[in-house]
Amino acid sequence: MTEPRFVCVGTHHKTGTLWMRAVFRRLAGAMKAPYHVVYPVTGPGKVRPADGPAVLASWSSRFPAWLHDRPDARILHVIRDPRDVLLSGMRYHRHAGEKGERFLHVPRDDLGGLTYQQHLNGLPDDAARLRFEMAEKHAETLAQMLAWDYANPRHVETRYEDLRHDTEMRHFSHCLRRLGLEGDAVEVGAAIFWSHALFGGKADPADRVARVNAHVAHGGTAQWRTRLPRPVAEDYAERHGDALVALGYEDHPTRWLEALDAA
Repeated sequence: MTEPRFVCVGTHHKTGTLWMRAVFRRLAGAMKAPYHVVYPVTGPGKVRPADGPAVLASWSSRFPAWLHDRPDARILHVIRDPRDVLLSGMRYHRHAGEKGERFLHVPRDDLGGLTYQQHLNGLPDDAARLRFEMAEKHAETLAQMLAWDYANPRHVETRYEDLRHDTEMRHFSHCLRRLGLEGDAVEVGAAIFWSHALFGGKADPADRVARVNAHVAHGGTAQWRTRLPRPVAEDYAERHGDALVALGYEDHPTRWLEALDAA
């Protein structure tokens, strides 16, 4: 699709959202296109410019229904190994501020008046914190990943792991072409991608804004092999093993436990 009408990017919590936000905001600027964050209730009139393309983003991949079936729209959809999402989410939720993460700071009756963050930090150890996270925000994020329509031909699927190892920008350039970009737009997009990557322009923590450093404790892939305690991993396999298979991260709900190192 040449000169696409809607160039879209969707992520999920802890799947590279800040990275993709920075990349696509700058890409919109390079394209001289408006940039909008959209929600399920966003109507087409809110994002439809008089002419030319628009760049749309959803950080829970909950795009408005009207967008999915438009022949002039493409959506890059990013998922991540849920076990790494769990680890990253638990660490981040212990200290994240209210901006952008308000749910962490709302007192809850079911937690005895404590907030999510207060309850999380009051638990005795990381195993308990991971189990709480698994039943809470992680379950919501995983449900969103599973609810996505992976069969829609206008959806361009990728994984955080593929992006994280794309040091030569070949994969991301391929994604941009599938979104309908060509020529200089792809080269510019690849350069922007590298400039915001942890292996590229953001390799030095000193070059990152404070919010990125707050989000990024590790940023690597397959962290679960060495950082997920076996008892928690066994609980995860029982509860969400089928989801790992459905998302293509494993071919069996529990066999991956054999790959665990001592955490």
